[in-house]
Amino acid sequence: MWKKPEAETPQPESHAAPAPQPRSVPTPVESRREVAIIGASISIHGDVNGQEDLIIQGNVEGKVDLKQNNITIGKSGRVKADMYGRVISIEGEVEGNLYGGEQIIVRQSGAVRGNIVAPRVSLEDGSKFKGSIDMEPKGVEKARSQGALAPEVKGRADSSVRPGAEADASARSAAATAKPESSTARV
Repeated sequence: MWKKPEAETPQPESHAAPAPQPRSVPTPVESRREVAIIGASISIHGDVNGQEDLIIQGNVEGKVDLKQNNITIGKSGRVKADMYGRVISIEGEVEGNLYGGEQIIVRQSGAVRGNIVAPRVSLEDGSKFKGSIDMEPKGVEKARSQGALAPEVKGRADSSVRPGAEADASARSAAATAKPESSTARV
């Protein structure tokens, strides 16, 4: 059962051409997406637009318009602007409205003060958010008709609630309706 084979049988050599090896040089179709980075020491006052994905580590004030591309606000990123993107991921701070063609994600370290319009929205546990969220097809269609969203996005994702949010709300409600105990005692 545990014996090693005594002799391996030699395989007959084949005179066929060797199998082609995969190319290591990507073709233009296979090339990766271009990504632009606004570094931590950079400040921009004005509009940002283009045809590349964008990572913001610095400060931006104005408008960020990359409807067909992804936008990431890094942990050191500070943005005071309305943002239009395909997928917007927030790890830093944003003050302004967010319009996502596919999805908006507010990470644990992220903070948003403004309204969110996107078919899918994710607020990670620990993130900070003040504003409204519109995931309804009518709201998304209205934003798309105003040019805020890419036309290829359709449908709607189910909204999710942060784990424990219902429990927190019911605990606050129960505490508010509880009768205070009497501080006087009868003798």
